[in-house]
Amino acid sequence: MSGALLDVDNVVRTYAGGSLFARRRTVAVNGVSLRLEKARPEIFTIVGESGSGKTTLARMILNMVAPSAGAIRFNGTDLSTIRGGRARLAFMKQVQPIFQNPFEAFNPMKRVDRYLFVTARRMAGVSTDAGIVDATDGALLSVGLSLAEIRGRFPHELSGGQLQRVAIARALISRPALLVADEPVSMIDASLRASIVNLLRDLRDRLGVSIIYITHDLATAYYISDRILIMRRGEAVESGDARTVLDNPQHPYSQLLKQSVLSPDPQNRPMNF
Repeated sequence: MSGALLDVDNVVRTYAGGSLFARRRTVAVNGVSLRLEKARPEIFTIVGESGSGKTTLARMILNMVAPSAGAIRFNGTDLSTIRGGRARLAFMKQVQPIFQNPFEAFNPMKRVDRYLFVTARRMAGVSTDAGIVDATDGALLSVGLSLAEIRGRFPHELSGGQLQRVAIARALISRPALLVADEPVSMIDASLRASIVNLLRDLRDRLGVSIIYITHDLATAYYISDRILIMRRGEAVESGDARTVLDNPQHPYSQLLKQSVLSPDPQNRPMNF
């Protein structure tokens, strides 16, 4: 297996705003490129403060927003050619999101197992009741839960960490090649963050799934990442091997981020998760 799993080629995303007579253009993402290889599952982290464009970039990778310029290709297919129907479903099976707030990802009036059952039926093509149960339980087991634990329960009956694990299990049911995790631990209690971060590393190693990890937190980025891209005001200011970049940042903005978060002593770096 060779070639690019994901190829983001010089993408730009602009938004128009203002009044009819005073239109203005906001550049959310400006000329960003990155590439993930099929043969090397990895955690590729995109770091930036609020307004840096990292979430807009994630939405373009998920084909939720189209680039204004440039191109994004997944397994060689330009996302602009994926219009709907079977092509859209096939893409969604292979590229799954994990959102920031697990409590907003689930209807509080609906039992969480229903979401998993529907996903197994629609996204994994499982048609029998027994097959749906097996697919659901298998996905839950891969994130350290089981169907017996969550069956019949509503979102408020689970902790934030448990619910985020359910959200990850739901994303895994279709056996995707790529997960796009947008701030997946920022809404979780600090005592539980390490378990989710460690889970993502385990999924990379055990299932061979690549992960794009979106965060503003350099501490978790240092811990989890294989490679990293640092964004500021829509542009990529530095990228490369995560430890190389974060141990010895070259761009002034990257240096400022490190100074504000990471201890200069490599034996005493705080991991705030």
